[in-house]
Amino acid sequence: MEYISTRGKIGKIGFIDAFMMGLADDGGLLVPSEIPVLSETTLKEWQSLSYQELVLAIFSYFTNGEIPEADLKEMVAASYGTFRDPEVTPVRRIHDGLYLLELFHGPTFAFKDIALQFMGQFYSYVATKQGKKIHILGATSGDTGASAIEGVKGKEGIKICILHPTGKVSKVQELQMTTVREDNVLNLSVEGNFDDCQRMIKELFADLDFKSANHLAAINSINFVRILAQTVYYFYSYFQVSKATGKWEPVNFSVPTGNFGDIFAGYLAKRMGLPVGKLILATNENNILERFIHEGVYMPGDFRMTYSPSMDIQVASNFERYLYYVLGEDAAQVNRLMEQFKTEGEISIPEEALRKVQSEFAAYGVDGQECLDTISDYQAKYCYLLDPHTACGVAAVEKCTDEGEINISLATAHPAKFDEAIRLCGIEQKFPAEISALFDKPQRQTLVDGKLEDVVAELDKFYNA
Repeated sequence: MEYISTRGKIGKIGFIDAFMMGLADDGGLLVPSEIPVLSETTLKEWQSLSYQELVLAIFSYFTNGEIPEADLKEMVAASYGTFRDPEVTPVRRIHDGLYLLELFHGPTFAFKDIALQFMGQFYSYVATKQGKKIHILGATSGDTGASAIEGVKGKEGIKICILHPTGKVSKVQELQMTTVREDNVLNLSVEGNFDDCQRMIKELFADLDFKSANHLAAINSINFVRILAQTVYYFYSYFQVSKATGKWEPVNFSVPTGNFGDIFAGYLAKRMGLPVGKLILATNENNILERFIHEGVYMPGDFRMTYSPSMDIQVASNFERYLYYVLGEDAAQVNRLMEQFKTEGEISIPEEALRKVQSEFAAYGVDGQECLDTISDYQAKYCYLLDPHTACGVAAVEKCTDEGEINISLATAHPAKFDEAIRLCGIEQKFPAEISALFDKPQRQTLVDGKLEDVVAELDKFYNA
């Protein structure tokens, strides 16, 4: 397996090099040169695997043997040994047509833990084996930052800086990032929104001299390894539902997403042979992706703050990966369209490509009141408390599927992380002890204007300390 850029200007590179490059040096995103297709026989054999065994089985198709099996096994064990459920990502039946894939049993109570605990182990492994200094740099709309920090805090040879938009993450998300005391962690609270933070991250990675001089490494879903780690739970949940129903047939997945990363992992699983029906893209009022699925037009609108802040994103950093595939792996066309997007702020795809998009995806944007109503309804009907992002996914299932279909909706975070929305539903919840303890800890963060030069100045101080 080799890795190439969606913009066609990076020669084929190996797994570890792709991991360390993060954003491709030509400004594109790295993808595998070919997607392995698994037989039904192989998939059925995998049904009996534990989550950790399944990680190893899937990664074996992508790592080229660059990591000794014993080392990879040790990293996987360390990554998921801290999860509160032995299944790592358990599946809960709500009713015959709906199962929830619980992705919030990791240390920061969000789905980002699934990939970022592994990536933290992997960065530590590379730093130790190659004697490298690694500076992880990322942006977060809330959950990525806490998970990434948790994965690498205190680790030798690694520093991590996370940018988050001031006042636009939940209080618990902010506390999870800013109460960490280790000296290898820097939190920058940036005036602006997530898209501003993400834009600056991409600009810094695109500056190849700065990237090389400062040993930058990516933790956001621009890093393909994060996508690959998230692909695992699509397989795992399908196997659990298949065993529960006694059926081997296509299942729909509903995915709350703003950055197109989590749902792209589902697309990858489908391309690898998993029996996936519809991939339902659930979003909120920041619905650029919904419009793309329906109209084939990709154009940011006005930024809106919502009850589901982790999806308050207008520019989806993983969109380019899907664009590459839906346009027939035509890197030249992708490069042209992304340059057009940079200058004009809008792109559209041909009618033939749009038909392909609509054969693979459904989409639904959930407004604020519908999100709260869904939380209230599911608490009343099923005694199951949804967080607002998960509520968007469940609402999309109700709008985009037919009776008799089986659906797995991704439960992306614990509701305690978004108590602001839960209280608006008139519901009082009991916080897990780990979250309650955050409110008694001092915070440590640096406020910066939304200017690249201010961020660079803080990074210079941090890297040279």
